[in-house]
Amino acid sequence: MSADRAVTALILLAAAVFVIYRIYVWLQKSPGSYFKDRIPLNEEIEPHPALDLLEQAGYEVIGGKLKIPLVFSLDGSSLYSRLFIDYVATRDEDSLYLVILSRPRKMLEFTGSGLRDALLPYLLIYPECSGVLYVDVSAAAVHLIRLGRDDGESD
Repeated sequence: MSADRAVTALILLAAAVFVIYRIYVWLQKSPGSYFKDRIPLNEEIEPHPALDLLEQAGYEVIGGKLKIPLVFSLDGSSLYSRLFIDYVATRDEDSLYLVILSRPRKMLEFTGSGLRDALLPYLLIYPECSGVLYVDVSAAAVHLIRLGRDDGESD
C-alpha cells in the first residue's frame, strides 16, 4: 500500500512540475509578458571614470555590464550575436536608462542614421527604458538619447 502511494506522489510531483514549466513557457511567449523585455540588472558594477560623469549629471548607476544574446534564423540555420550594455542607470524611480560608453574604435555618429544604426536595437529590445545615455569620457560628456517617431512633416 505504501509503494502505491509513493508512485502516486511521484506521478503527481512530475505532473505539477510539467504544468508549472508549461505556464512559465506560455508567459514567456505572451505579448505583454512579465518576464519579457524587462531590463535585467547585474549587481556587479565595475569602477570606471564614466560613473563620476553620470553621478555629476544626476544619474545613479544601479546595474553593471549586461550581455544580451541574440539568435537569428537564416534559411533554417542559426546565427548568433550579442549586444552589450555597459551600465543601467536611473534618475528617479520611474526611469531606467541604458548606458553605452564611447569606444575609440566604434565612435557614435551623431546623425539620425548613425543613432538609428547604433542604438535602435537597444531601444527596441527594451522599449520601457527612458532612453540611452551615451557617455564620452574623453570629452566628459553624457548625452541623453531618446527615440521618438516622426509625424512625417519633416520631409
